Amino acid sequence: MGECKRKLNGRTEVTELQSTIKAEQGKTALRRSHKQSLFEYLRKYGFLYLLLAPALILTLVFKYGPMYGAVIAFKDFSPIKGILGSDWVGFKNFDKFLSSPNFEVIFMNTLKLSLLGLVLSFPVPVLLALMLNQIRRAGLKKNIQLFLYAPNFISVVVVVGMLFIFLSPTGPVNQLLVWFIDEPIMFMSRPEYFRWIYILSDIWTGAGWSSIIYVAALANVDPEQHHAAHLDGANLLQRIRHIDLPTIRPIMAIVFILAAGGIMSIGFEKAYLMQTAMNLPTSEIIPTYVYKIGLQSGDYAYSAAVGLFNSVINVILLVTVNFVVKKLNEGEGLY
Repeated sequence: MGECKRKLNGRTEVTELQSTIKAEQGKTALRRSHKQSLFEYLRKYGFLYLLLAPALILTLVFKYGPMYGAVIAFKDFSPIKGILGSDWVGFKNFDKFLSSPNFEVIFMNTLKLSLLGLVLSFPVPVLLALMLNQIRRAGLKKNIQLFLYAPNFISVVVVVGMLFIFLSPTGPVNQLLVWFIDEPIMFMSRPEYFRWIYILSDIWTGAGWSSIIYVAALANVDPEQHHAAHLDGANLLQRIRHIDLPTIRPIMAIVFILAAGGIMSIGFEKAYLMQTAMNLPTSEIIPTYVYKIGLQSGDYAYSAAVGLFNSVINVILLVTVNFVVKKLNEGEGLY
């Protein structure tokens, strides 16, 4: 009886050993297969990664590397001590900005200018693209596109200079208005006109260029769809609604998300150049405020805190708008 048990135990041990050996052999074969597949993948696509490497390195060095400097927002930064040697102050600089008497005015100016600009400027490139798509003569279409795209290549300094000339008390705009009113309007000095001048000039310079992406998307629409819809009795507006707009809707969603995500990142140069002593109540925004307290006043830690606060608001808006758009756009969003 005991001998039978020993034989049975011996067979069991042999079986277990054989199973263990087979399992190890399977793992080894899997590792070899994985290494071979990884090697084959790199051999097939390695050149593409090599082409991507310079752009990736530049991004890491010039985009992510300087982000380390954002830590001065949490320090009492001194150029003599440097970033590492400066004392930590935590959220003192953020609290200073949030409790500043200028915070509400600057924040609301930035938000109002951004929201109003987004609402007014976002539909214009779409409308331009839809109108350009209806032009069948290639030569005429190219000339109109050239006319619409040209303002994008005008320098911001030149654009602001043109605004000051055209809207000056003796400029052509006031020369026309003098026929209807008794005295010229000080457009560049009155705060209530700043936002409208800023946004309308932005639309003039950028709407044509922004319409390129929509024009390219509409070029992929099969003309037979319009022809079939026309035969079925659909008018122009119905064809635009049911054929053109669904084609560019995914692109519109992505462009809107990106625009909303950068809603607080207004261009500094134009706002600063358009500022006068009289229109500061509406023209003072976060980017110009950061420039003044940072480069002009030398309070680098405080200006870094204000800029970081602005960036955090942008990230929150980007995530929020992307979530809302995905809910409304059948799950299609930026990510």
